[in-house]
Amino acid sequence: MTELAFALAAVAIVLLAWIASRQLALRGKLEEISRSLQQGLEDKHRGILVDLHAGLAQQADRVGTHLADSGERLRSAVAEELRQTRDTLHALQLALAQDLGRSRESMSERLADTTQALTAKIGEHLEQISGKVNERLEEGFKKTNETFVNVMQRLATIDEAQKKIEGLTGSVVGLQELLGDKKSRGAFGEVQLEALVRNVMPASAFELQYTLSNGNRVDCVLKLPEPTGMVPVDSKFPLENYHRMFEAESNEAERSAAQRQFRADVKKHVDDIAEKYIVAGQTSDGAVMFVPAEAVFAEIHAYHGEVVDYAMAKRVWIVSPTTLMAVLNTARAVLKDVETRKQVHVIKDALARLAVEFSRFEDRMRDLAKHIRQAHDDVEKIQVTGGKITQQFARIEAAEVEEKPANVVRLPEERRQ
Repeated sequence: MTELAFALAAVAIVLLAWIASRQLALRGKLEEISRSLQQGLEDKHRGILVDLHAGLAQQADRVGTHLADSGERLRSAVAEELRQTRDTLHALQLALAQDLGRSRESMSERLADTTQALTAKIGEHLEQISGKVNERLEEGFKKTNETFVNVMQRLATIDEAQKKIEGLTGSVVGLQELLGDKKSRGAFGEVQLEALVRNVMPASAFELQYTLSNGNRVDCVLKLPEPTGMVPVDSKFPLENYHRMFEAESNEAERSAAQRQFRADVKKHVDDIAEKYIVAGQTSDGAVMFVPAEAVFAEIHAYHGEVVDYAMAKRVWIVSPTTLMAVLNTARAVLKDVETRKQVHVIKDALARLAVEFSRFEDRMRDLAKHIRQAHDDVEKIQVTGGKITQQFARIEAAEVEEKPANVVRLPEERRQ
């Protein structure tokens, strides 16, 4: 019995040592995988791999925790099996003590069978535990790979978005550089004015870069019918002091100075347009100042009403792209109305010819109605005659001809009806 107890204890010790070595091997593999992932990704994106390494470390901790729990459950199961074994061995020891003399050989066989069954059962449990551990490890590795792939895809998306942002930044910087130069701003306003006018007005109703009789060249003139006449339209873009009014690093005094200068710039543009482009006897008594930016236009009308009043007094109307579109649509409607009036006599002649044709149509329709009524009457007479003929045939079939011969004599007369 002592040898058996020692054997069982040795088996238990070997089993525990094998479990411990298994856990150490698994932990070693996990640490090796973590180090390899960390070394492989460190050269590409160091900052992002810190978070990824933290996730992998958390995953390793979870796997380690799971392995620890599995080992604890395994140790508990083995302890339970050992306890059950000890109980079985104790029962066997009692049985052997009672029947030692009579059944030593039989007890030895039973002990061998019990040990073999116990070994097989422990092996099955160990295989099941190993399989579950392998499955969990494979699931963990699979989820880790999926997370890694998702992270790489998101990094690629972020790189593309960053490239697009860099391109957009370059475009914005280019536009700022373009609008920073006075000549470039002027050209920008002229191009925008030309596009608006060409999209709305017919080619004969405007002229670009028109030279007036006083030698000044205006960006555009609208050729409207009298009494309006020729309306000058010039593009102005007061942008420098407008930007200074909204600079974050400027103080209140600097902003106030920028506002005063902005008003002075707009008034100067109004004076230039009134003096250069309003020519008595050639143009209308007013002109249009085109501001290519809606924000600048809104600033003028919302916070600088005295500038607007000053421009009205000078017979200069300040417009933005939106309001200029409304002005151009109104001008186009006026031109269309004038053209319609010019064609009134043509319309009257066409209506007179249409009245004659309609009178002919009415006469012919009346004649057609008469023919239709006559045809209808003829059809009704034909139907009456057909009915009588049908009755005659019916009487002939009924052998009534001999009784009423007069009907046969009157048949030609009925046909004439």
